[in-house]
Amino acid sequence: MAATVSLEPAGRCAWDEPVRISVRGLGPGQPVTLRASLRDERGALFRAHARYRADDRGLLDLARAPALGGSFVGLEPMGLLWALEPETPLVRLVKRDVQTPFAVELEVLDGHEPDAGRLLGRALHERHFLRPGVRRVPVRAGRVRGSLFLPPGAGPFPGIIDLYGSGGGLCEYKASLLAGHGFAVLALAYFRFEDLPEYLDGIQLEYFEEAVDFMLQHPKVKGPNVGLLGFSKGGDLCLSMASFLKGITATVLINSCVANTIAPLPYKDMIIPNLGSDPMRYTINESGLLNFMGIWENPLEESNQKSIIPFERAQGPFLFIVGMDDNNWKSSFYAQIASERLQANGKDRPEIICYKGTGHCIEPPYFPVCRASVHAVLGQPICHGGEPEFQSRAQVDAWQRIQTFFHKHLNGQKPVQSSKI
Repeated sequence: MAATVSLEPAGRCAWDEPVRISVRGLGPGQPVTLRASLRDERGALFRAHARYRADDRGLLDLARAPALGGSFVGLEPMGLLWALEPETPLVRLVKRDVQTPFAVELEVLDGHEPDAGRLLGRALHERHFLRPGVRRVPVRAGRVRGSLFLPPGAGPFPGIIDLYGSGGGLCEYKASLLAGHGFAVLALAYFRFEDLPEYLDGIQLEYFEEAVDFMLQHPKVKGPNVGLLGFSKGGDLCLSMASFLKGITATVLINSCVANTIAPLPYKDMIIPNLGSDPMRYTINESGLLNFMGIWENPLEESNQKSIIPFERAQGPFLFIVGMDDNNWKSSFYAQIASERLQANGKDRPEIICYKGTGHCIEPPYFPVCRASVHAVLGQPICHGGEPEFQSRAQVDAWQRIQTFFHKHLNGQKPVQSSKI
């Protein structure tokens, strides 16, 4: 019996868009296994599978049918994507070239794995990072290096600068996806890219000031301010930008520290010292993964106070996205310090969203949960934390909240109701 795999929308969609998967032409109550596979640009293979049973009409609709086992269980319509796991351990799924799609192969097998039988049906599903009409413009302006993503239309559009973490290089996939929702987004590299410094101790806050000026002078960017989106190390850089630079409003921080980290940050005639740390205080879990939670000094201790971003100068509002299972640092603790400091300096209380069972690497919706990977700079296997079922929901909710926050504070739009976790 041949089965037909149907996708809605058919064939292709944006990565952050859900797809409805169904299978027709099965027997009543027939047991089947669905498998998903994807290869990244470097050839790494990611796989997921789940066991299902067709209804009494021979139809299997993943929006209605719970998975009976496999990579996940229960009603998880997008589980075959967020449950993808690398064939080679510690490989993280990232999108290096956003101008090409990821191709996801879906297969239906007769019976339940590990005893599944013949192949009944197959479909290829393309997931893109540039929605129709979104343009990618390489940026080489003065010292600024990155890529600007522009939505379709005449504009101008609310502008956002997106900063990635301590792995360096140019990371574009968040910026490209956000541009599909009406924002002009600059994915900004700041070290380990082209002629930029090789290490974090070579960067200065003036570089980020030049990036803000570039955005505000661009004819497609709606002024008089821009927003900031920062993850991990990129988050504390965004805090420094919001505290010292002009032209910024609306800052979103994903699992970020409240203090300047890793290397001192010079700006004009001053230097923001870095938060003290002792790399030798790391721990190793039963899987042999490094946990850096304990290497950082307490920013509230007197010797570390100067590394805390000076919130008396901060330009809000702020949104903190926090994974309660972040194994890289105490994100919820840092967010609470920021809240107290902001309010003590007469600023509005920031919005803090905490997600249980969610680790450090909070990605756009439907990205596989990365619980551990080899750090790009350190070359060591790092534990990020997170439980796939919890984090998959958190990523959908956080992505909605980020868009709502920026639309509200950069466009003056009323916030859209976000789903609950």
